[in-house]
Amino acid sequence: MTEPTAPRPAPVAPTRPIRYVALGDSMTEGVGDPDPARPNGVRGWADLVAEQLTAAHPDTRYANLAVRGRLLRGIVEGQLEACLALEPTLVSLYAGGNDMLRPKADVDALMEVYEQAVARLRSSGAEVVLFTAFDPGRDAPTSWTRPRQALYNEHVREIADRHGCRVLDYWRMRTLQDWRYWAVDRLHMSTAGHTYVAARMLELLGVAHTLELPPTDELPVTASPGVLKEDLYWAREYLLPWIGRRLRGTSSGDTVAARHPEWTTLLPRAVVPAGPAPRGAAGLRGSGEPVDWPEAGHA
Repeated sequence: MTEPTAPRPAPVAPTRPIRYVALGDSMTEGVGDPDPARPNGVRGWADLVAEQLTAAHPDTRYANLAVRGRLLRGIVEGQLEACLALEPTLVSLYAGGNDMLRPKADVDALMEVYEQAVARLRSSGAEVVLFTAFDPGRDAPTSWTRPRQALYNEHVREIADRHGCRVLDYWRMRTLQDWRYWAVDRLHMSTAGHTYVAARMLELLGVAHTLELPPTDELPVTASPGVLKEDLYWAREYLLPWIGRRLRGTSSGDTVAARHPEWTTLLPRAVVPAGPAPRGAAGLRGSGEPVDWPEAGHA
């Protein structure tokens, strides 16, 4: 399915070193994209974005305060002050996904808390990127949340308009409707999904990148809803433990700490030497338009 297209926003033009902080829950922590060599054993789209930012702007610093299982209020209360203390120039925020999975969620009240956090981030002078919620479609185990996710998204877009934020429209990423972009737990993106989102984030910022995905038909099948054997396995290994945590009032993140609570520098595993990129490769965005983002520290 072809994804909706929209005019590309102007590239961010930093006049100082980039200090990027990622806020959120498991989606931003990187769950679903395993990497035993990294903190918490995961990588995720935010790490990939940080790596590509550093390749383009070597002065980039990165912190990731996201923790799996966090509700929106928990993200604001536990991550906002730590983020502001780091004096970031760029912040991404995805919060509220876990709230949408609760039987009762007052979306309007939650988004009042959300907007207060966004206002504080913007008043600090940071560029802020917000996420809409993902459309789970009709086949996902979370399909019943679609109406509240849609309401959440309208709030996100209005808040972004009021406070001058960029929006990464997760809802409209129809490519991700394919289950090959999701992990076996059917709730978190797979490595391919995280890579796809990282590429879209970099394009939103107007940053050249070297991220590549194989054709969808070459991706491994990681989830197959509707196959009885797999549905039973998923229910036993993922659904029942999730229900158990809800009944006990516990979270998968109770014993997990933020992966990068202080500034760090991440580089791609294979760094391409500086120089002009060939057409259709790292130096050009999907539209073929050269990226115009001055080096950090220059106007």
